[in-house]
Amino acid sequence: MPDRPLKVLIAKPGLDGHDRGAKVLARGLRDEGFEVVYTGLRQTPDMVLSAALQEDVDVVGLSILSGAHMTLVPKVTRLLREHDMADVLVVVGGIIPDDDVPTLKAEGVAAVFGPGTTIGEVAAFLRSNARARV
Repeated sequence: MPDRPLKVLIAKPGLDGHDRGAKVLARGLRDEGFEVVYTGLRQTPDMVLSAALQEDVDVVGLSILSGAHMTLVPKVTRLLREHDMADVLVVVGGIIPDDDVPTLKAEGVAAVFGPGTTIGEVAAFLRSNARARV
């Protein structure tokens, strides 16, 4: 168990303007004891990386409803690897077709959470799979 709460970055990459789910998740994870940073809307992969570096997060959660996940998610995971953050757990939530999940996992995504996933399910997954960065 880490000496501090796991730190989670919730980001909305791309032009998707629907952030209610991301905000609900951010508040729910805070209520579950995580430290949460929410980046706001319309983040580029470089902006997500910058926030992850500045905040020294343990988890990057990407919320995507726009259909651009096959472009944006691999860019974020590549940037994290290039900046010595390969140990950061990356999860994706939103409208992701089942056929795209294996490719996203091959790109370094640990889990994909679709509609109907509870805050408790996400929290349990993060507790079981994320590790505090040292």
